[in-house]
Amino acid sequence: MANYLGLDLGTSSLKVLIIDENQQPIATATAPLTVQRPEFGWSEQDPASWIEACRTAIAELKETHGAALTAVEGIGLSGHMHGATILGEGDEVLRPCILWNDTRSHREAAELDDEEARRITGNIVFPGFTAPKLAWVRRNEPEVFGRVRRVLLPKDYLRLWLTGEAVSEMSDAAGTSWLDTGRRDWSERMLERTGLTREHMPALVEGGESSGTLRAELASEWGIAGRVVVAGGGGDNAASACGVGVVKPGTGFLSLGTSGVLFTAAESYAPRPETAIHTFCHALPNTWHQMGVTLSAAGSIEWLSQFLREKPAELTGTLGESCEASGRLLFLPYLAGERTPHNDAAVRGVLVGLEASTDRRDVTRAVLEGVAFSMRDCLEAGGGVGSVTRLVAVGAGSRSAYWLDLMANALQCQIALPAAGDFGAALGAARLGLVAATGADPAAVMTEPPTARVFEPRAELAGAFAEAYGRYRSLYPAIRDWQARAGQPA
Repeated sequence: MANYLGLDLGTSSLKVLIIDENQQPIATATAPLTVQRPEFGWSEQDPASWIEACRTAIAELKETHGAALTAVEGIGLSGHMHGATILGEGDEVLRPCILWNDTRSHREAAELDDEEARRITGNIVFPGFTAPKLAWVRRNEPEVFGRVRRVLLPKDYLRLWLTGEAVSEMSDAAGTSWLDTGRRDWSERMLERTGLTREHMPALVEGGESSGTLRAELASEWGIAGRVVVAGGGGDNAASACGVGVVKPGTGFLSLGTSGVLFTAAESYAPRPETAIHTFCHALPNTWHQMGVTLSAAGSIEWLSQFLREKPAELTGTLGESCEASGRLLFLPYLAGERTPHNDAAVRGVLVGLEASTDRRDVTRAVLEGVAFSMRDCLEAGGGVGSVTRLVAVGAGSRSAYWLDLMANALQCQIALPAAGDFGAALGAARLGLVAATGADPAAVMTEPPTARVFEPRAELAGAFAEAYGRYRSLYPAIRDWQARAGQPA
């Protein structure tokens, strides 16, 4: 039996997962990573640490599951997006990788973000994207920029080590501001605007296509005798979508981590950059995805937990498992600004409608509703109620049945909670490795995991939630204007 390996490069750790040909997990290993912050707003990593972490994780698997590792025939890659890994003439690293959450290039992003850029890329040029990072290097580190031979995304630097090939794939490349997202090819115009050319870019493949084979010396080191195909893979969110089977139009996933993501698959390219929604290529051919982001999802309940000195599970546990009609108390979850649909880094959160009788349960309920309405904002930015009929829930926040029931009613769609298991980016990467190695139909491979529970919207609550969402929407302009009158940045 053949096995397949998924490699997920995260910001804080690298994870490796082996699955068999029936997609059953066999073994997993992780290795920690650290982030360096040499100045305020900077976030960097040494690319050499990614290779060392991969060696460590593979060595652990070789020791504990050597036979499973020997049977690997395909590898897929996933990784955190937008990072600028800058290489010289001999593919030596010229400076630490500038990560996705680095904000130093805000000036350069603003200069690049215009009608032309949005028309070509389908997106706002955010400071976290790759192109403005290179514009920053060009302006502030000209000696480094003058030596640039190649720019790779983080997972693609690992690919270079694994295969010797400089290759990227569509879903990750779409987050650079250098890709013509509709054409699924590098934009020479956007490259020109940052002083680069197509020769500075890696080749492009689809996520389930081969990008090369594992180098013979690594195969020997890992104990593998045969040929191992390395798939294009995907950016972390696209790979996660492959892991939970979100590859067909009308499907999506709802990630309730520290930040919240609403990811939906689409078979056509329909960008809406004015709504601050990301429109990227999916990891599968002729497929795109839209992704709305709220910056404080589970982070909002974590804030409340610290404020009230009570664990999140204890706060949400008092609410039961079924939501009620929306209350009068409203919460804007803009604790760290907001991405979709406002693209407003300065706005801050607010709790409106406090009364003498307001208690912890009321505030907890309002915080959960505020995040649900922020995810409704993401849904409206991408296509509105009815554009997606089913969302798979993942992330720490999905442990709360009350919150998922609330999400179903706020979003007016079915929310599916997977049964226990590992359905993240590492599985999605392994699935892409399987497709590249075997030529299997991606639709047959990228299936939704078994479901533990399904939450349905209730017709009798639809009117109350629609009215409450309207009140929620009216708060942002008011708080933005109040900040301006109060002399705060807005």
